[in-house]
Amino acid sequence: MEIRQLHYFMEVAKREHITEAAETLHVAQSAVSRQIGNLETELGVDLFVRQGRRVRLTPIGRVFLESTKQVIQMLDSATQEVQEYLQPERGTIRITYPISMAAYTLPTAISSFRQEYPNANFQLKQNIYYDVIEEVINGEFNMGLLAPVPVEVDKVEGHVLFTENVIALLPKDHAFAKAKDVRLEQLRDESFILLPEGMHFRELVIQACAEAGFEPNIAFEGDDVDALKGLVSAGLGIALIPEITLVDTTPRFTVKKKIKQPQVTRTVGIITPADRQLLPTEKIFYNFLYDFFRH
Repeated sequence: MEIRQLHYFMEVAKREHITEAAETLHVAQSAVSRQIGNLETELGVDLFVRQGRRVRLTPIGRVFLESTKQVIQMLDSATQEVQEYLQPERGTIRITYPISMAAYTLPTAISSFRQEYPNANFQLKQNIYYDVIEEVINGEFNMGLLAPVPVEVDKVEGHVLFTENVIALLPKDHAFAKAKDVRLEQLRDESFILLPEGMHFRELVIQACAEAGFEPNIAFEGDDVDALKGLVSAGLGIALIPEITLVDTTPRFTVKKKIKQPQVTRTVGIITPADRQLLPTEKIFYNFLYDFFRH
């Protein structure tokens, strides 16, 4: 069995078409067909069912695909690790993160890191909270930047970098626009603008309101924090958002207010796999993040 065969197999499984796989791999169709045939002969099973010009994975083919993905990930990681041990300052840092980390936290850290390590590379992937955790567990990434940092999650370890406040963003003509701060209970009759269901920050807001003794009246939903800001600017309601997303500027026609009684906070940090070591360049960035946010 050859690594090349496994790459051919994965590409055919992905595209369900040998010709398209061959075009992507920049090899002849006959070469792909021959290698798949050799692989099936060696394993003694059919990995694909032919359906006209297309192919479909057999049940055993799907099982073999999952194992193949793990093998390729291990080989890629091993190759990368060797390269990074030789030149760790030129390695690649792969991070998955939710959109709330994209506006300020991650870009600021990366910009500062690259001043010290200008030859380091980054591969970034934006995803929702729970998918970030899953990507670290299944080996697609070794680092995830998250808020809040999960606790007691199997197969990942959480590392808190800092704790941030969640604040209220109000239209500029709101009754509390000139107040120094607000109690969350004072907002019980407001129209709330929240992120969609399934987003972890939405759950945090609903839980905070519950602790203040009420269920928020959800008037609108926005796909991301910037959408929440826009809807508040339009006077359609209020939103609770992470304070760090307003570091650079407050949106037009809005005011931001600290929340007290109860103070709403969330942790921000990194998750790493419990059963895998970070690669050398990733370790450098991991240690940099701790020092960066401590200062």
